[in-house]
Amino acid sequence: MKISTKGRYGLRALVDLAVYSQGEPTALAMVAARQKISLNYLEQVFGQLRKAGLVRSIKGPSGGYLLAKPAKDITVKEILEVLEGPFSIVGEDLDRSSLDAMQLAIKSLVWDEIDARINEFMEKRTLEHLVNEYRSYQDSQDMMYYI
Repeated sequence: MKISTKGRYGLRALVDLAVYSQGEPTALAMVAARQKISLNYLEQVFGQLRKAGLVRSIKGPSGGYLLAKPAKDITVKEILEVLEGPFSIVGEDLDRSSLDAMQLAIKSLVWDEIDARINEFMEKRTLEHLVNEYRSYQDSQDMMYYI
């Protein structure tokens, strides 16, 4: 399965929101501008994230979006499943009753194992991990001296 633009942009936008909101509502237009993502497209993505309870919106002139829970409690898996659906390397649910012994062996030992490891990896990575990694990259770039 290939992660679509929706998943990639949604993940970037949530990292941006976590980094720059600092507990205050952030206008989606600001996130869109910083990330160079279409505001209309981002509104659709955030509609899904809001319905799933990952972000909340505040209406009004000083409104915007906030994370609905701490960044440490939002996993990459949770975000991508909201935007992309459940992860499966083969991209389809195989009906076990229609598979022969070879197909069952491959499904069990390869496809199911890959799915399990990737899902486990995505469950261990949180939005907080991404924010911290972003900040460390940003700090190392700030330390660069150009002559």
